Parts: sequence; structure tokens; C-alpha cells
Amino acid sequence: LQKTPYSFDVSVWEFIWPMLKGAKLVVAKPQGHKDPSYLTELIVATGVTKLHFVPSMLGVMLAHGDLRRCQSLKQVFCSGEALQISHVEQFRHQLPEVGLHNLYGPTEAAIDVSYWDCSQPLGSSVPIGKPIQNIQLYILDDELNLLPQGACGELHIGGDGLARGYLNRPELTQERFIANPFYQAEEANSSERLYKTGDLVRYKEDGNIEYMGRLDHQVKIRGFRIELGEIEYQVAQHKQIDSALVVAQADKAGNQRLIAYGKTVQADAPKEDVITSLKAELAAVLPEYMVPANVILVSEWPLTPNGKIDRRGLPSVDESIDSTAYVAPHGETEVMLAEV
Repeated sequence: LQKTPYSFDVSVWEFIWPMLKGAKLVVAKPQGHKDPSYLTELIVATGVTKLHFVPSMLGVMLAHGDLRRCQSLKQVFCSGEALQISHVEQFRHQLPEVGLHNLYGPTEAAIDVSYWDCSQPLGSSVPIGKPIQNIQLYILDDELNLLPQGACGELHIGGDGLARGYLNRPELTQERFIANPFYQAEEANSSERLYKTGDLVRYKEDGNIEYMGRLDHQVKIRGFRIELGEIEYQVAQHKQIDSALVVAQADKAGNQRLIAYGKTVQADAPKEDVITSLKAELAAVLPEYMVPANVILVSEWPLTPNGKIDRRGLPSVDESIDSTAYVAPHGETEVMLAEV
């Protein structure tokens, strides 16, 4: 099924793969990739066997509930965002005989550079897996040293998929595409260059790579360095939350605060009750400085034309229910401090 806008690199393999295999290509109507009812009917009517979803759109399809009607499907591929455990579990329930594959790959190393078969046992997150053929993946520290299993570092990519650079942006090209310190000329598959992804990852015990978040999504709150992905994982553990997003935003005084967005499992879930219980759960498992100051619940994520979460379309804090209840000062010392 070809449904991805041509401005998104996934559209390339949607066009090319069927031609390489002599398969039939079904082309969705413009904007059809946003319509779960239309996609379901198209898949059923044409017998589509393989297709791609951005995880956010896969979540929409799973919530819509008709995906189980698509009995012709053989393989579904996900990339473009971090795939949530809840999505894998729902997919297994609705389409137990269909293969689900988590792919990873930035545009600068089109199209994908690693894969993970989602039929394998799940841990605390969905891994991005291991490199595909003709690709090398390195997890390095700031000094470009190789990191051991379990240590977090920046993912660097080498191999045939690398772009030549950014058009008319030589400084950015020099910054992101660097010489490979591990290059070996005598090895045919050794890459002379590496691409610095800006993604924080680590090796799991089985050799698969686990995505931890973006390096530029690390923030400092009251002097503490925080990885937003850790908070997102804990928010998504709540039984009423399907998926989560956490951002840092400055308040009127200029101080950074954490805002958690959660997509509810049920659209009509009582928001105040969910927020209260969520804050309590977060306080029990996270340090105080990592507990979001505000929680905003949404029934659906705003999506970009590519099907990813549109961060600019998220509701503002003023539209949220602030679940931080007022606690009066206790004792003489607290009363004196409160009066300052």
C-alpha cells in the first residue's frame, strides 16, 4: 500500500519495493493516510499484504478497532517515532497472525538502518534492533569511544545508506557527518564517514539496541539533567494512558517546568481522576524534580501530514487541568517561610 506523502522518505520504498518484487502497488487517495475507515476499507477491498505506519497512526488504527478485519495483511512496518509497548500488545491482540516490525532510520541514512521483530518477548521498551545489511551502528561517547553494554551514548551510523550531506549547508554537513575513527580500508563494508544521529541509545544484553530518546530532549530542571523519555515511559504505564509525550516549557518567571501529555485509552475517561492518580503513581516512582508540574490529557494526538505527533498542535498549559493541589504550610518554620 502506497499511502505516505512523497515528502517523507518512507514513500521511496513504498514505490520501489513492489517493483523490485513484481508485486501490485495499491495507491491511496490524497490525505487517505489520515483516515482509518478509508484505509481499512481499501486494505480489505484490494487485499493489501504489506504496509507502513508511523506509530502514532498505528495507534489511531488500533483504537479505531477495524484493523482486525484486514485479514490479507502479512507484514506491518513501523518507523518515524518510538513504537510504544501498548501498540505492540494491541496489535498482537487484534492481528495475532500478522508480523509487526519496528524499523529505525533517520532521513540522513535513508531509509531504515535497523530492524526488530515485534514477535520477540518485550522488555521495558520496544528495541530498534540490529543493523541491516551494509550498515554499521556505533554507540559512542562524546570522545568517540565505543561504549559497553548498558551504557548510554549517541548512535552513529555508517554504511551505504548515508547521504552526501545537506544541500547548500556545508557547516551543518561538517558537524553531523564526521570521519569514521574505526574505518578500515581493507574491509569492503567499512564506512569512511559516520552520521551523528543525536539519538541516545544503549545495547541490551541480547545485542539489540534500545532507543532512549533524543540528546536534544535532555533538559535541566533546577540543576538536574533529565531525560524526557524516562518520564514518558512512566506516564504511559498508567492503565488509562495509551501513549505519552513530555516537554519542558518556561513559565512566566522563566523557570523550566515539565508538562506531560497523555493520550487516554478511553475518550470519555474522567480527566480529573486520571490526572490525580497519574500524579500519585509518578510521585511513587520518580524523583520529585522529574514529576511533571502539569498533566494534559487528549483523546487523540494532533498529527502532522506524515502521521507523526504535531507538537505545535498540542494544547497549551492554560487549557489543562492543573492537578497540583495547594498544601498549606505546617509548623512554625513553614509558616515563616511562606510569609517571606
